[in-house]
Amino acid sequence: MKKLLLLTILLCSSLLCQAQKERPILGDEQTAEYFPILKGKRIAIFSNHTGMVGDKHLLDILLENEFNVVAIFSPEHGFRGNADAGEHVSSSVDKKTGVPILSLYDGKDKKPSEASMRKFDILVIDIQDVGLRFYTYYITMCRLMDACAEYNRKVLLLDRPNPNGHYVDGPILDMKYKSGVGWLPIPIVHGMTLGELALMVNGERWLPASRVCDLIVIPCKNYTHQTKYTLPVPPSPNLPNMKSVYLYPATCYFEATPVSLGRGTSFPFQIYGHPNMTGYTYSFTPKSVPGAKNPPQLNKLCHGVNLSNMSDEEIWKRGVDLSYIIDAYKNLNMGDHFFRPFFELLVGTDYVRKMIKDGKSAEEIKSCWKGDVERFKEQRKPYLLYKE
Repeated sequence: MKKLLLLTILLCSSLLCQAQKERPILGDEQTAEYFPILKGKRIAIFSNHTGMVGDKHLLDILLENEFNVVAIFSPEHGFRGNADAGEHVSSSVDKKTGVPILSLYDGKDKKPSEASMRKFDILVIDIQDVGLRFYTYYITMCRLMDACAEYNRKVLLLDRPNPNGHYVDGPILDMKYKSGVGWLPIPIVHGMTLGELALMVNGERWLPASRVCDLIVIPCKNYTHQTKYTLPVPPSPNLPNMKSVYLYPATCYFEATPVSLGRGTSFPFQIYGHPNMTGYTYSFTPKSVPGAKNPPQLNKLCHGVNLSNMSDEEIWKRGVDLSYIIDAYKNLNMGDHFFRPFFELLVGTDYVRKMIKDGKSAEEIKSCWKGDVERFKEQRKPYLLYKE
């Protein structure tokens, strides 16, 4: 009996060691790697509610270890992650610690002011991205990199896995459509971590005036681009679970139409519908909720499609799938009134709308950006930190 118990204990501890070995170790967990870099420095952090080191926030970890954190920069949705998409997040103070939260936009070119930049020596970036060109956290990172290059400030990026890091899909952004939802000449799904993307931004001289920032990346351990990483914390209010994160590359385009994509329901980015869509058995009613105070089709009964039961494998296989928006476009029969100009900013090119209006299939449209995907995969190779 004792032998059996001992064997069980040994087996359990072996499995635990194996699990720990296989689990991705995030950049922010590797304090021995970056604590020495921060010693004696005035520190600003770019983070939000996703910047957790286990069950503690990076900010709390740094303060507990007596580092001099003088400022916080926080993106869309705010430091605690409860602001609406696009809602202006103003300067304030983190209630828990008293550390000032500085505005990202009070200087020129939607960057922090000179006064803000002079407050610190090094910027620590620790934030969970989802790997899509229209997800705005990387744009904020680029603007901060640019400000740090301009004012000779160091950037330390604590890398995190990309939950959509296992593939590349979509057209490369035509830079005439550069905007707050598309800032770099990259595909919709770029398949890179923020650390890899930051290295590419420097290497390709993508910052304004070809500036390069002083950058250190602490890479993840036990991670490859084929590692399926489940986010421990929802990255923003309308990406509440992995299904929404995986469907986001296929459903975000409804933001540029009258069709609801489920904001104000339990299934944002996982359903779509409109009061005038016909022939569907599924229906839902968007309500005003935290993070979606005034969603499209508020309080109206919408008819449409529920994608939330689709398997992850099927979603990954489809990638950037325009069949949903094509379905709604045909059903509503609104012609030119269906798309707003915002559509080109999201999709990044002008041929997609034209092809949809010409009756082309999702597969025919996808074939047009195949070359973009192959070119980008080649271009990004020097900057990859993890095996493809």
